Amino acid sequence: MSLRSAVAAPFQQKGTESMPESEFVVALSLDRDWFSPDQAERLIDVAAGQGLLAHDDGEVVAEFDVAAVEIAEEFVPDESILQEQSTFEKLLDKVVSAGTDKQTAVAEINDLQSRLGVTIEAAAVVYARRRGVDVGREAAEAREELKGDD
Repeated sequence: MSLRSAVAAPFQQKGTESMPESEFVVALSLDRDWFSPDQAERLIDVAAGQGLLAHDDGEVVAEFDVAAVEIAEEFVPDESILQEQSTFEKLLDKVVSAGTDKQTAVAEINDLQSRLGVTIEAAAVVYARRRGVDVGREAAEAREELKGDD
């Protein structure tokens, strides 16, 4: 996942799992020239919303094993990662990160949705949980979205 790779890069570069927010922004904008400083700050917000980063007194802290992320030398993140993902996209990313082929996951989630007669997000939650993927945060988001549809 490119968001995970973009977030992991500054931490791998510094050999740490936490750093000042300003250092993280510099690593992405000046050192790597991937984003403008404003975009790098936006990346922090998006990554925090995905549960990849936590803010701790001016520091950003990785909430995943950054050393386990392989970043190809030619990797350059697309600016689309700066956009908020839908709950379904978050669920799908987690399932794919856990080892399921994306096309297979989408087809099986669609089939599950059809058979259960539920929203795509609910089907994705069931699908992920059946595979042992922790999607507690995303399940809560899906529930909140359903409440908002009333």
